[in-house]
Amino acid sequence: MSDREVDPVTLEIMRNQFESVAEEMGQVLITSSYSPNIKERRDCSTALFDADGRLVAQAEHIPVHLGAMPEAVDTVLDYGPEPGDVFVLNDPFEGGTHLPDVTMVSPLSVDGEVLGYAVSRAHHADVGGMTPGSMPAGAREIYQEGLRLPPVRLVAGGETNDDVLSLLLANVRNPGERRADIRAQLAANERAEERLADLVGEHGRSRVLAAFDAVMDYSRNRVTAELRDLPDGEYRARDVLEGDGVTDDDIPVEVTATVDGDTVAFDFDGTADQVAGNVNAPLAVAKSAVYFVVRCVTDPEIPPNQGCYDPISVEVPDGSLLNPDAPAAVVGGNVETSQRVTDVVFAALADAAPERVPAQGQGTMNNLTIGSRVGGSDGFTYYETIGGGFGGRAGGDGMGGVQVGMTNTLNTPVEALEAEYPLFVEAYGLREGSGGRGEFRGGLGIVRSVTVEADATVSLLTERRRVAPRGIAGGEDGATGQNLVDGEAVPSKTTRDVPAGTTVTVRTPGGGGYGDPDDRDADARRRDREDGKAE
Repeated sequence: MSDREVDPVTLEIMRNQFESVAEEMGQVLITSSYSPNIKERRDCSTALFDADGRLVAQAEHIPVHLGAMPEAVDTVLDYGPEPGDVFVLNDPFEGGTHLPDVTMVSPLSVDGEVLGYAVSRAHHADVGGMTPGSMPAGAREIYQEGLRLPPVRLVAGGETNDDVLSLLLANVRNPGERRADIRAQLAANERAEERLADLVGEHGRSRVLAAFDAVMDYSRNRVTAELRDLPDGEYRARDVLEGDGVTDDDIPVEVTATVDGDTVAFDFDGTADQVAGNVNAPLAVAKSAVYFVVRCVTDPEIPPNQGCYDPISVEVPDGSLLNPDAPAAVVGGNVETSQRVTDVVFAALADAAPERVPAQGQGTMNNLTIGSRVGGSDGFTYYETIGGGFGGRAGGDGMGGVQVGMTNTLNTPVEALEAEYPLFVEAYGLREGSGGRGEFRGGLGIVRSVTVEADATVSLLTERRRVAPRGIAGGEDGATGQNLVDGEAVPSKTTRDVPAGTTVTVRTPGGGGYGDPDDRDADARRRDREDGKAE
């Protein structure tokens, strides 16, 4: 067998090794970082690409990060990366998603030849802008959301560009924390280069490059086989966002999914034009949501790489909510609009794959940001996405108190939160009765109450506060969410300064139910009564 051929056993071994490179990058990033948002919540992602910028393997991290990463690598390729370089970027109009997600792309060279790229993406707790935490409600242009970095060499030929680093740190709150997290990302990318060199030493250069192609062919073949099992046709769905932080007007998101043999196309004609507020989503984010849903509806066990994406096409009108023109504000698009795209694409494919599409989950990341306007070591910025209800699905109740859709983070443990910030957790638990009734009940939302023990700015970017997560196949809707400041209801998207002693409460949505509630079996009804969850 030649070095350019990969037998099935070797392919499986090398595929696992490629995935372990990405996973090891993630472990280095998580264990080396300083901010709770990365080390505790794991709001970060890592992946391995080949020299052509095609995704080879990814860690099991954040869907909205990972599906959008190819755009970052494609953009960096236009800048002529060389061995020893590390590019840093966050510009949503040049390969990024939203400004807090700082991405690093490193050429991976072995014996002076670039064989691939390492990519790490992490949500930094602050990147400047008009409010602490860089997640302001009501921003009207991207300049209000923080420091904007097109791809630039943070490391050139192995030497750190101190001017770039100084410029970045001068424009953020908590620069010491930012510096530490940047170093963690650099370390993660360095680990990928070490591990790729090990693989070349073990298998040889030609065999590794052949395996890059082979793993993509394997995934592509499995996805196309799954698509062929879906009935051909056009499937449509529509949903709305609950305002953009500037107005409360509903913002439509529409899609037509066309299944044709072993391909599927998504056309978002009919979706709203870009809006004044910051729920616009870069095209890479919209694509990421589509890729996620297709993987769920086909077979989530298929190894994720470029081969999974090849049978999928996405069309979005220029200047629209899902493909805005600069300088549109976009920080909420990554976290909230991506969730709505996920919901609407699932809804469109429900008739094509009814057993594989669950009732709607909470449909929001419930973004809570609390920070001080004091800079340096005396200031703080806390960011959290809060879990909620997963929709009921064929054969099982929805999970309660989990992250849903385009996010996959953990929570910030109460002990870590209270040790790190001037915050006190008053309540944290499941929200009884919030899951929609059905043959299979929707999962429960969460109640999280936090008292701020210093003067601070609070920002909330949330959804599903007036449009409930829908049940499916006769199931009932889940409960809508609610935001409270000292017991007073506040809008789904709001930023306000608060004095010390203020309590912020987030009640997250429950999941929709699946199937007729009258079909729920007796044992399940008994468990509901015992758990206090029956209505």
